[in-house]
Amino acid sequence: MRLEAISQPSVSRRIFPPMLAIVASFVIAALLAQIAGGNPFAVFGLIFKGALGSQFALLETLNRATPLIFTGLAVAVAFRAKLWNIGAEAQLYAGAVITVVLGTGALAWPAPVLLPTLAIGAALAGAIVLLIPAMLKTRFGVDEVVTTLLFNFIFLLFVSYLLEGPLKDPMGMGWPKSARLIPEARLPRIVEGLRLHWGFALALICAVAIWVIDRKTTLGFEMRAVGQNPEAARFAGIPVTKVILKTALLSGGLAALGGFSEVAGLKGSLTLDLSPGFGYTGIVVAMLALLNPLGVVAAALFVAIIFVGADSMSRAIGVPTYLADIMLASALLLMVLAILFTKFRVRRD
Repeated sequence: MRLEAISQPSVSRRIFPPMLAIVASFVIAALLAQIAGGNPFAVFGLIFKGALGSQFALLETLNRATPLIFTGLAVAVAFRAKLWNIGAEAQLYAGAVITVVLGTGALAWPAPVLLPTLAIGAALAGAIVLLIPAMLKTRFGVDEVVTTLLFNFIFLLFVSYLLEGPLKDPMGMGWPKSARLIPEARLPRIVEGLRLHWGFALALICAVAIWVIDRKTTLGFEMRAVGQNPEAARFAGIPVTKVILKTALLSGGLAALGGFSEVAGLKGSLTLDLSPGFGYTGIVVAMLALLNPLGVVAAALFVAIIFVGADSMSRAIGVPTYLADIMLASALLLMVLAILFTKFRVRRD
């Protein structure tokens, strides 16, 4: 048997395998829920009720989806150009660090000026963090999978140093956390009295903007061309190195905005556990979305529903929350297979 490339996959072939992958992940989760002693229908019912069953639950789900949209967009942009950005976690923390450095009193500006400044500063920090591996890739051929992955650990250690040293809150009772942002540096709430903030709206705007860039601009065309075949793109006159570097700046900036939104919108200060793995989960989100910027929003909401709902479900019937992790991991693996069978067919020799 061999795999044969499909030059122009039909609409049904592009849609059916990914849908089948999602269904299969639910089936696997149902079997595991049964083994754990729970009724699969009750488990899934409680997951969706816990994530969508009330105004509070719905807004918490949107809150959880916000950083996932940013990191999902960052990964989707990079992967589209075959820049394998595994370091969205480091870029997210870079954005959070700059937000704290500038937002705890260093800039005593009014909110309409300070908030855009913090967002731009955070995006620049994340862009620089990814620019370094991108330059190593284009200049020396260093594998960006390794460098971006290692940057996650390096940057977490750097953040740990900052929280135990220069950024440590003198009023924090010895805990490794930064001082709180000044009120002008906080993103306002969308719904007064609840935690959903305008970072979610910013994430939606970014998703639409990336879709426009991807589909309607020269840069978007060049990114897709480089991702499809860099040698052919270079032969056609596309500056491949410049496109990869531009992609790195855009991708790193998007991931860093996730850090900005978490600190300025939700937490108010920086701690080492700011992200429970938003950068890594962004890879799952991007793959579930098939690297489509608008699909990233839907995929991030799906992942947020699973995580928020699993917490509530576990408290109600005692099935471990690890079910959510297994479900998303299986969805990722099955989606990779679905993408393969979207582009290739099996032939018997």
